[in-house]
Amino acid sequence: MADSSNSTAPAGAAKPQVAPKPPNPVFKMMGLPNIKFKLPSRNWMIFFTITGSFAGAMIYDRREKRRAQQKWSELVAHLAKEPLPVEQMRRRLTVYLAAPPGDGLRVARDHFKEYVKPILTAAALDYTVVEGRREGDIRAGAAEKIRKSRRKAGELSATAPETGVEEVVLATREQIGISDEPGPKGDLVIGRHAWKEYVRGLHEGWLGPIDAPAPPVDLSAPVADAPEEPMKDTAGGDVPAEIPKPAETSESSEAPAAPETAEKKPEEEKKEEEKPAKPTGPAAAYITTAEYPSAQPSPSLPQSFDSSIPIEFPHILGFLNTPIRMYRYLNQRHLAENIGREVAALVLANSSRPYRDESFSSEFSADSSATDLPRSNCELQSILEEEEKEWHKSVHKREEGEEEKEREWLDDIVLDSRIASRMSRAELSPEDEARSQRLAELKEYILGEERPKPISFWQSMWIKYGYGEDEETIRRKPIIEKFDGESNA
Repeated sequence: MADSSNSTAPAGAAKPQVAPKPPNPVFKMMGLPNIKFKLPSRNWMIFFTITGSFAGAMIYDRREKRRAQQKWSELVAHLAKEPLPVEQMRRRLTVYLAAPPGDGLRVARDHFKEYVKPILTAAALDYTVVEGRREGDIRAGAAEKIRKSRRKAGELSATAPETGVEEVVLATREQIGISDEPGPKGDLVIGRHAWKEYVRGLHEGWLGPIDAPAPPVDLSAPVADAPEEPMKDTAGGDVPAEIPKPAETSESSEAPAAPETAEKKPEEEKKEEEKPAKPTGPAAAYITTAEYPSAQPSPSLPQSFDSSIPIEFPHILGFLNTPIRMYRYLNQRHLAENIGREVAALVLANSSRPYRDESFSSEFSADSSATDLPRSNCELQSILEEEEKEWHKSVHKREEGEEEKEREWLDDIVLDSRIASRMSRAELSPEDEARSQRLAELKEYILGEERPKPISFWQSMWIKYGYGEDEETIRRKPIIEKFDGESNA
């Protein structure tokens, strides 16, 4: 029997070392070290997986978001190429924009610039922005705009007409003979909070008085004692000083003079803009919701209002809501698709429908009496209602003494059928809807144009960040021919 001790190595002996693999001569000639390819460690795999997944989801979402905005921009881009007479102004929309509850106005402006403005710019439409920094500003702005139109229509008013920059510009245009482009206009309201104020402002403007009502007199307040008559020393003794009669007082004494303010420097004005809004609220309402049934509408009330569109504005605050905010950050393509559809419908203005009222019929009835319509069955009252659940808890609290005070954001929307029946919502026509699908599939392009040939990624990067130019830009460049006798130098 063979001895097994010679065939096996002793237990304590070290294993023979394998000679290292010689480096690649190419790397050695280039002065590079011997690179060993191996899988990363467990921790690095976790890091690359998380960061790679997040980056991939964000890149995919931004690409789809750009495609959605490009689709809706191409759907309305033909309006920018339509000829317009020199004596007409471009069709103008009105955008109602307010700071979200618990946050500043900058967030609302960024939302408008990111999702709404690209569609309006593609159609070359003009727009007027009505901004609100505090609760009630949009309501006051919408109502005042209606009251100005009522004064312009000829309704008697005790308020003197304003002579601001806007009024001077409009008067100058009328004298020159410049008019607005014929066609339907529209109102674009961003967010549930702005929508509630917008509806409240419509009712106040058309049902309320054209002039501000007199402030109520508080009879329970104690009457102050009359001041003693001043005395002046005379030779015959002290006699009351002469007090000017009411007829002798000047007109300027009836109203307090405005305090003189020094001219502000640009730096001071910039600091004031950055400061938070003062706690003082906007102008008081001219009419309450309880006075709707007994109010008489304006004689210049039109048969129908311009179409309106409520734009969703999801906005949530709080550290515990970070998962929801991250999910929305990675799904902006859905928001761009929904907002682009609504804005395109208002821009094209090819179709509209009344707001639904399931409590009585499929739409409002203008002949019905004024009433507070059921909140759960009316579309005007339930639009974007889910956004109220995400408002900060501090907004839902009423301060002491505000139980009877009107709060546009917290109170339910109260409707009057004489106003609600004249409101309509813009929507896409079946033809526009089918055309948007063809644009998404790259089967069609802007009306009257052919889709340009696709270019490679590297060429697009060179055009965007380098010194190259695409064929469309080169084609639009003017060609200046050399004249006879001109030197080439």
